[in-house]
Amino acid sequence: MQEKAKTLKKKRISLGSAAVLLMVTTLIGQLLGFMRTKLVNANFDPFGPQSTDAYFAAFTIPDLFFYTLAAGALGVAFMPFLADRLHKGDRRGMWELSSSLLNLLSILMLVVAVIIFVFARPLISHVVAPNLSTEQLDNAVTIMRLLALNPFFFTISGILASTQQTLGRFFFFAIAPLFYNLSIIISIYIFRDTGVGLKGLGIGALVGGILQVLVVACGLFGTKFYWRPKIAWRSDDFRTILKQLPPRSLDQGIDQVQGIVETNLANRLGTGFVSFYNNAYTMHTAPILLLGTAISTAAFPQLNKRLSQGRSDLFRNDFLRILRLLIWLTIPVVIVCFFARGYLARLIFSRNAPEIALIFGFLTVAIFFRTLYALISRWFYAQKDSKTPLFVSIFTIALNIALATYLSQPGNYGVAGLAMAQSIVAAVEVLILITVMVIRDPKLFNLEFGSGIIRMISVTGFTVLTAFIALTFYPLEVTDTGFITLGTKLFFIAGITISVYVAISGLFGLDEARPIFKWIKRIVTKPLRIQDWNT
Repeated sequence: MQEKAKTLKKKRISLGSAAVLLMVTTLIGQLLGFMRTKLVNANFDPFGPQSTDAYFAAFTIPDLFFYTLAAGALGVAFMPFLADRLHKGDRRGMWELSSSLLNLLSILMLVVAVIIFVFARPLISHVVAPNLSTEQLDNAVTIMRLLALNPFFFTISGILASTQQTLGRFFFFAIAPLFYNLSIIISIYIFRDTGVGLKGLGIGALVGGILQVLVVACGLFGTKFYWRPKIAWRSDDFRTILKQLPPRSLDQGIDQVQGIVETNLANRLGTGFVSFYNNAYTMHTAPILLLGTAISTAAFPQLNKRLSQGRSDLFRNDFLRILRLLIWLTIPVVIVCFFARGYLARLIFSRNAPEIALIFGFLTVAIFFRTLYALISRWFYAQKDSKTPLFVSIFTIALNIALATYLSQPGNYGVAGLAMAQSIVAAVEVLILITVMVIRDPKLFNLEFGSGIIRMISVTGFTVLTAFIALTFYPLEVTDTGFITLGTKLFFIAGITISVYVAISGLFGLDEARPIFKWIKRIVTKPLRIQDWNT
């Protein structure tokens, strides 16, 4: 038994390797996502009959149904039960739970597909974007109907990916979204000069959804996974998962309701504002996915394992170590995003960059807190508590809708008010969850953690000053265009800012910076091995 456990351990990749894999593939995915959005903006106008508002509006309802009915059971709400089965050596039980959930949610998502297809027009015209013109509405309805099956495909891939992550497999789950973005990008070139036009993006998204589930399914080879055409209603774990599903699903669904409200509010401000806000929002999600989601996803199986072993002390230590790393990594990213927002918007989107940069600037605070939320929420989910994040989300989403409605009024801040509301609420949500965590575990945050955070705050001050000075040396000129000009200035601003951040972190003795300095020292001081070709 011990030899088998050692063999299994050797087959698993380390937490660091998993995080690097997910970060690299997420980075590639985000670059493709930016390219997709840039190409959509370049080939379709945000104004007029072929407005990209229709494209962005069409995704809201399919996303709502997927996150409300399926996403709550995937990953964070499902994997702790798989981890328990795996720890007990019950592979058969893992497959039974996976098959049961796959069958139940697949049936639900097929019903949802029919609902979306039949009621696409009233959903768009009365709920999402009531001010679209006739042609814009027709485009949005067609795209939404093409997307109707995507929640079904994403549900299947999500369950299969959760099973693979529990086993320590991340590769196919990590690369699958790349095919989704590539499919939409290809569809732009295929349909842009045809009569299909903007509607062709819906075809690309549909094909991408199919490709994504096929790629994830490839990760099942070698796991001895087997599917059974039944639902294990009598299983205690399955019934517990179903009890966990409503809170987690509502938590995810409420976020999508917020997105629908924001789309509606942006649409009321005039044509083009839905596209501007969605483009800025896409920029703000990139670092969240790259850092928060990637690292938290890689760490989640380990956190589940600690609790399955009954080692709450190791669970606490691992959580704090990863949280400190996330905070340290996110700070310079937020600083660069804020000061270089103009460069990023013009480099990625070209057209309408000033509007997008303005909105993105207000979203940078949300980047920091949403990144931390990705891990903090998993603190609760690892303990099979999906209700606390739900209750907090209900409050914060209600606050967000109220703030967004008020701040986005034309007499206040307009579309930028939506971004302001996002950042305020993201901070409130994280602070509430941290308060609950401290109440439940008073020993969670120790003096060492607090000392590290204080030093990070000090380092942040120097870094902000550095970024400001760098910006004065490399200001964004009206004539600055093109990848070389914009990319060079952005590279210098980001490079100088991050270099100073790392250097001062080392001077302040932050543990997170030590591996970098050890690597540099090894490069500088370690002698090269010269091959003796005569031996």
